[in-house]
Amino acid sequence: MPKILPAGSRSWWQLGAILAVLLTLPLVISQYNVYLLTLILVYALLATSLNLVLGYGGMLQLHHGVFFGLGAYTVALTVTKTSLPFWAGVAAAPLVAAFFAFLIGWFCVRLKGLYFGMLTLALGQLIWSVVYRWYELTGGDDGIHGIAVPEWLDSITAAYYAGLAVVAVCLFVLYRIVRSPFGIGLQACRDNSQRSESVGINLRRHRLIAFVIGGFFAGVAGILLVLAEGSVSPDVVYWEISAEIMIMCLAGGMYTFWGPAVGALAVVFLSNFIGAQTEYWLLILGAVLMAIVLFMPQGILGYLQEKWSSVSLRRAAGEKHVAG
Repeated sequence: MPKILPAGSRSWWQLGAILAVLLTLPLVISQYNVYLLTLILVYALLATSLNLVLGYGGMLQLHHGVFFGLGAYTVALTVTKTSLPFWAGVAAAPLVAAFFAFLIGWFCVRLKGLYFGMLTLALGQLIWSVVYRWYELTGGDDGIHGIAVPEWLDSITAAYYAGLAVVAVCLFVLYRIVRSPFGIGLQACRDNSQRSESVGINLRRHRLIAFVIGGFFAGVAGILLVLAEGSVSPDVVYWEISAEIMIMCLAGGMYTFWGPAVGALAVVFLSNFIGAQTEYWLLILGAVLMAIVLFMPQGILGYLQEKWSSVSLRRAAGEKHVAG
C-alpha cells in the first residue's frame, strides 16, 4: 500500500527558511523571474489541490484543470461583465469552482478507476466546449483581456506577494485537512475501500468531499492566475492543463504532501529554462520527466525522503553499535 509521507515537525524551521528566501527574492531578481515565481506558486497550489484527490483519495482525476479555469473565468466575468467590485469575483471564484466540483463529483464518485477518470475528462471537456463557443459571454477563443485589478495589485511584484500569502495559507489548510481524521479516513478509502466501508466509513461521501475541496482550492489558484496574467483564455479550461498538473504530482511525488509543489517548481523551471535554449525543448523536457518517472517512481521528493530515511537509519544503527 502506498504511504503518504507528511512533513514532520522538524521540517517547519526549513519551511520558515524557504519562506524567508521567497520573501526576499523579488528584491534581487528580474521582473520576468518574479513572474515565473508567481506561476510556480499558482501551479504549486493547483497541483497540491489535485493531489488531495489523486494521491490521498486514490481517484484518477483527469480534468482537475477545469476548476482552475472556472475560478479564473469567474473573476474575469465579474470584473468585465458586471458592475460588481473585483473582490466580489474573488469571493465567488472558489465557490463557483466548488459548486461545479460537487456537480461533477456527484456522478463520478459512483465509478472507480479508469471509468471515473474518463467521466471527469468528458464532463470537463464539455465545460471547455461551452467556454470556447460562447463568444458573447466568454469571448470564445479570444479570451478576456485587460482585467482590471485593484491598483495596489497592479504589478507583478504585488501579485507575487499576494500569491505567496494566499498559497501559504491554503497549503497550511490543506496540510491540516490531510492530517485530520477526515484525511486519514480518505487514505483508508484509497488503500482498502471494502474494509473502510465495513467499519462505517461512507466511501462516496469522503470522496465527494475531497473532490469538492480540491475544486475549491483549484478555484483559488485561478484567482492568482488572473492577478499574474491580467487575462484568461479557454486554454486554462482545456485538458492539457490537467495533464501538466498531473505530471507535476507524479514528478514531485504524489505520496508526499510537498511533492506536487516540488513538481510544479521542476516543471515550470525546466519548461522555461530549456525553452529559452532550444526549439526542441518539449522533446528534452519529455525525456527528463520520463527519466524521473522511470528511475524515481516515488517522485523527486519521495526519492529524497527515502534516501534521507535510509541514511538516518544507518547512522542510528552505527551509533547503537558503537554504544554497545
